[in-house]
Amino acid sequence: MINSFPPFVNSQTEILILGTMPGIASLKKQEYYAHQRNHFWKIMYTLLHNLPISEKFEEKIQLLQANKIGLWDVLENCERKGSLDIHIKNQKENDFETLFREFPGITKIIFNGKESHKYFLKKFGQIEGITYYVMPSTSPANTMSFENKLKIWSTCFE
Repeated sequence: MINSFPPFVNSQTEILILGTMPGIASLKKQEYYAHQRNHFWKIMYTLLHNLPISEKFEEKIQLLQANKIGLWDVLENCERKGSLDIHIKNQKENDFETLFREFPGITKIIFNGKESHKYFLKKFGQIEGITYYVMPSTSPANTMSFENKLKIWSTCFE
């Protein structure tokens, strides 16, 4: 059984970015999107006009929070061989009812990949007052170019 990380959300959070479950590299480092070929941080730093990318995870989280962006995963825990979402089984979702009660300023959810959206929608459906965006996965398993991912992700921040 593998477990997700706690949410990086505060009272200023308006946008919540949700993955499915951290991959092997992230679990090992205990940092979101730690795989060196994952495009997540490069996309965020580019969109938030803050290159170069910090090496420090705390600074990455601070950048998101300064821009009213939170980070979490749809799943609290699951069984999974490897890092691919298609291998997930026996999953348990995170407690979003409590999260949205505690942080009512969240009005936008950006799903990092179709699988996170699928798991969220199945359990929670469409939540009134929150807009959903399903973005291409930033994972290296998604072979779409960085430029194309960036262009699509930028639509959430216009």
